Amino acid sequence: MTEIWKPSVTVAAIIERDGQFLLIEEETSDGICLNQPAGHLDPNESLEQAVIREALEETAHEFVPRSLVGVYMSRYLSARTGKDVTYLRFAFAGEVGRKHAQPLDHGILRTIWMSYEEMLATRDRHRSPHVLQCVEDYLAGKRASLDFLTTHPSVTGALHD
Repeated sequence: MTEIWKPSVTVAAIIERDGQFLLIEEETSDGICLNQPAGHLDPNESLEQAVIREALEETAHEFVPRSLVGVYMSRYLSARTGKDVTYLRFAFAGEVGRKHAQPLDHGILRTIWMSYEEMLATRDRHRSPHVLQCVEDYLAGKRASLDFLTTHPSVTGALHD
């Protein structure tokens, strides 16, 4: 039997306040990079739950997703493992909330607020080409209602036959 190919599903939070975007600076196998608060979808959680969790873990800020900005797909050759990985990213726009007194997730060096112009000037440090693309789509007003996303209760609850 051949192995079934599966992309890595990730979520990202597009957080804007007064023309500035909340980013994280993180250690990666490719060096120190800039990214939105983002990460992998975990078992037993919806996409919305994943982006709320990732934003809190990586920025210590609460995040309330309000809309889906877009779905993005890209390939990446991991410098660490040498494997070809395809990512499927769901980017959410929303509101930033209260900041908690907690450490940032492992590998996150700091949070930073940047303007679109500052992001353009640092694009060579972005974790992926989608960091800038997500912000450009957000600025262009691309939004889909969260009603377009459906998570069956079997994902977050007990499995039934």
